[in-house]
Amino acid sequence: MAINKDLIKESIRNIIIALGDDPNREGVKDTPDRVARMYEEVFEGMNYTNEEIAEMFNKTFDEDYYDANNQDLVYVKDIEVFSYCEHHLALMYDMKVSVAYIPNQKVIGLSKIARIADMAAKRLQLQERIGNDIAEIIERVTGSQDVAVFIEASHSCMTARGIKNASAKTYTQTVRGRFRTEPDLLARLK
Repeated sequence: MAINKDLIKESIRNIIIALGDDPNREGVKDTPDRVARMYEEVFEGMNYTNEEIAEMFNKTFDEDYYDANNQDLVYVKDIEVFSYCEHHLALMYDMKVSVAYIPNQKVIGLSKIARIADMAAKRLQLQERIGNDIAEIIERVTGSQDVAVFIEASHSCMTARGIKNASAKTYTQTVRGRFRTEPDLLARLK
């Protein structure tokens, strides 16, 4: 699915009119184009399925010393990303994603974990779904079913509107495989 920049420009122009402003006013006349270009960037992940993202960042290294009894794990903590809530198109910010997995005869390049988290977040999303999307993509790339994703974020749909609770943060966990069945593995991530 390609992002339709022309439709976005038209829609933003109509929003400016609906807000009671003049879309030809100096300060806002280029806003529809700026917003369309911004949306193309911040919603880049909407152009790809999880499978396509996995293919895009499928850079692994064979490591045969990891076997079924392996207790080693890889943990990348505090990857900074942002996303937009699909309910209000509101920014999810101060978002930190942490990803852990137990290698299954191969490891992924560490920067690819951050790139996967970033691309999964660049969609209209729910925080819970971001964790599931990241876990699914990591599973596809690494071949490991043992994946955990932790996310913390502030949601402007809560901090800037509605309840207006500026200190509220949301925490989610997605745990799969041995992280779900072996609590001591989760304890090692604290």
